[in-house]
Amino acid sequence: MSKYKLTHLKELEAESIYVLREVAAQFERPALLFSGGKDSIVVTCLAYKAFYPLKIPFPLVHIDTGHNFIETIEYRDTLVKKLRAELIVGSVQESIDTGRVKEETGYYASRNKLQTVTLLDTIEKYKFDAAIGGARRDEEKARAKERFFSHRDEFGQWNPKNQRPELWNIFNGKKNIGEHFRVFPISNWTEMDVWQYIYRENIEMPSIYYTHERKVFLRDGQWLAAEPCMKLKPDEKTVIKQVRCRTIGDISCTGLTLSKATSLEDIIDEIAATRITERGGRADDKRSETAMEDRKVAGYF
Repeated sequence: MSKYKLTHLKELEAESIYVLREVAAQFERPALLFSGGKDSIVVTCLAYKAFYPLKIPFPLVHIDTGHNFIETIEYRDTLVKKLRAELIVGSVQESIDTGRVKEETGYYASRNKLQTVTLLDTIEKYKFDAAIGGARRDEEKARAKERFFSHRDEFGQWNPKNQRPELWNIFNGKKNIGEHFRVFPISNWTEMDVWQYIYRENIEMPSIYYTHERKVFLRDGQWLAAEPCMKLKPDEKTVIKQVRCRTIGDISCTGLTLSKATSLEDIIDEIAATRITERGGRADDKRSETAMEDRKVAGYF
């Protein structure tokens, strides 16, 4: 009898690699949605491991809002070059310029919601039949309704009642012409699992995840980055604070956490002690009680 025993992280890794290989086997034109956040970075590293020594057999797709943190873009370009991966960029700015979407105005304007149209246009342009993402079920209540293989109709829309059963990790990728799937290989991971895996694998991360000095301002109880794309109210003042990101998105909706975590060990300790959810600092989730689900139904990541 073998004495080899899978650890918790190795079990999660094996499950995710299995899902990624199933995608490669079942779909003709899959793509990996890469945001530059920790979850998409882990999925990319898992894909690299799943198909090594070959290159990742599908492109990385980044939907660029034009209001991304510069650290995220620099990290993306460095990682793509290191892995010799193909990168496809969908531009929200281009969607605005061509009239596909209308840019929001005012103090709470954000391009985050506009990403949906750009994403669906990119999927249609390149005829992707599967889009791999880094969403996890523990992130948010709407995420918890997802399967590993999440069906989307011909309009790119999601119906939580139209999810297929997944018994014993048997995945059904059958679809009609024009339909596609979103696939979430790390569905069963938690935020802590992700950071422990990053620590175990010694994965280099964007500097914005670690504590650094940044010019910020306080709005509705959240610290936000004082970047040129942000419009401050008359009574909002900028200050320099020691902050870091727990989750990364469009600058307009990414809340920053006051922190002293300068290493992976510090981040893990901080997460273990916190009582604030990971997406508690995401302004886009607070637009309504069903903000995330509404965006997912429309075709969001």
